[in-house]
Amino acid sequence: MSNNRHIAFITGTRADFGKLKPLIITSVQHGCRVSVIATGMHMQKRFGSTVTEVKLLPPEIEIVAFANQTDRDTMDRVVANTISGLSNFLDQHKPDALVVHGDRPEALAGAITGALRNTPVIHIEGGELSGTIDGVIRHAVSKLSHIHLVANKDARTRLVQLGEQPESIHVIGSPDIDIMLSPDLPGLETAKQRYGINFNEYLIAIFHPVTTEQTESKAAAEQFVDALLGSQRNFIVIHPNNDTGYQDILDQYSRFDQDSSRFRCFESLRFEYFLTLLRNASAIVGNSSAGIREAPFYGIPTVDIGSRQRGRHEEKSIFSVPADSSAILGAIAEAVAMKHTSPKTSFGDGQSAQRFAELIDSDVLFSTPIDKTFVDLKDLM
Repeated sequence: MSNNRHIAFITGTRADFGKLKPLIITSVQHGCRVSVIATGMHMQKRFGSTVTEVKLLPPEIEIVAFANQTDRDTMDRVVANTISGLSNFLDQHKPDALVVHGDRPEALAGAITGALRNTPVIHIEGGELSGTIDGVIRHAVSKLSHIHLVANKDARTRLVQLGEQPESIHVIGSPDIDIMLSPDLPGLETAKQRYGINFNEYLIAIFHPVTTEQTESKAAAEQFVDALLGSQRNFIVIHPNNDTGYQDILDQYSRFDQDSSRFRCFESLRFEYFLTLLRNASAIVGNSSAGIREAPFYGIPTVDIGSRQRGRHEEKSIFSVPADSSAILGAIAEAVAMKHTSPKTSFGDGQSAQRFAELIDSDVLFSTPIDKTFVDLKDLM
């Protein structure tokens, strides 16, 4: 089917690209012209230069890449630089819709640019709860967006509470579930061989900065590394994202050299390989959303540290602890002892791309009014 519509997807991190990928592919399959705008962490060598992974998409997809930050730029400058780059893109390409995901600065920049340029903005996974500034950004993106593709009914309810038109909200599930259920994920031995991992039992560790707690974040990173060093377990460690304060975490990671046989550290892992390694881990520890979303789906226990994921979906397999090495060590022991739990499927069923395709074919994604109005809850009763 050909509809001659042009959809532009904005990606700034390895994580949001993994979630957007099923929707990107299905857009091509359903006749759309597709552009992927790669910026943010993708363009930085210290975060793995993951734009190379974006460029592995089918050749008919146009890749537009630009850097939106220099070393140690603050998040406000990142947003400003991204708006400038996206504005240039809109001048040249004039897409029919911009697709943004989640709560990252690039998503906020995309939503601002689209809203001010009368280009429909499609927000993936709005209505979620995130801790600290992330939650504020996510809701701001939702208010600037015209169409909302959410993971579940709870997210839909929150967007209605924010005054969004119910007709603009569509429950499609989380797109990464499509990949998590794929029979084409690499096998464990293939993943271990690709990344030179030579231990059989391991935990995954991911620790990001908390931008609203910059003073405490440095001490939290030290406590986190103290706990990992003191646990005597094996860890696959993935570097933090590029939020303000990431260098303090990387400085602490240099201490893993003291016992390098137990730690394999990576700037980034390809999403499909990360999922395979997660599915076979004893637990995940840190403050990544992967511990709240992907890990419970696979039944993997999580040690969630600090406030970054405060208020997000909770399961019995998630052990929430403060950034204290003793508390982290105790929670790691409990998580490993729990072993795997029953998979939780509250964020989707692996059919997100199919539902997205139906919205493309029906032209719903391109016919929602640009002029938004606030819907008062009393008017829905």
